[in-house]
Amino acid sequence: MATLEDAKRNHLLAALPEPELKRIVGLLKPRTLGLGDSIYESGSKLHYLYFPTSSVVSLLYVLENGSSAEIAVVGFEGAIGVSLFMGGMTTPSRAVVQSAGDALLLGADDLQEEFRRSAPLQQLLLRYTQALITQMAQTAVCNRHHNVDQQLCRWLLLSFDRLRSTELRMTQQLIADMLGVGRVGVTEAAGKLQAAGIIHYTRGRIRVLNRSALERSVCECYFVVKKEYDRLLPAIPKP
Repeated sequence: MATLEDAKRNHLLAALPEPELKRIVGLLKPRTLGLGDSIYESGSKLHYLYFPTSSVVSLLYVLENGSSAEIAVVGFEGAIGVSLFMGGMTTPSRAVVQSAGDALLLGADDLQEEFRRSAPLQQLLLRYTQALITQMAQTAVCNRHHNVDQQLCRWLLLSFDRLRSTELRMTQQLIADMLGVGRVGVTEAAGKLQAAGIIHYTRGRIRVLNRSALERSVCECYFVVKKEYDRLLPAIPKP
């Protein structure tokens, strides 16, 4: 059973009025998500809305030839499966766990009932969806117009903003797959950041040593996304 404390570890759930949250807590199912787990596949029917509490999930678009690129990243600030309350029930994207951790699941039927019943939940989820769309759109712009160095900086900042740890476990090949670029480009970009003392990377573990310098190295895409999330969603301090 999920507890009130568990629910408050997710930004969206914590922003709900206490009476609304207490009612929804009884409907939530805790689940541990492993690295690389697939939450849903392209075109498959969604059964749950996921509220990450310590996990991070990548939304990917997969092409017919098997190549893929990340279109958004979601952590404790948001939810995965917005098609369930937007009316689509399916999505052409794929959701894969980028960083192992926990999540709370709300079943499709319960979600739709609460979405109709609870104005605070409805407004919160719709504002979140607008912020998520901004992230997707800005990711597309970034991938088209900015170099790999800038894309990597954006990806690192967005990922760490959604992570409850100071360390990210991710190989360079996986990062390349997320960005839809070659591994060599990621290796060179990561090497530059490490040489500058901005990150420390070893054996698939990444730590940010100088966040201010990382923010100075990133393109405007990161700040466009962050500004929209800050504008649309209540300010809740990161635990």
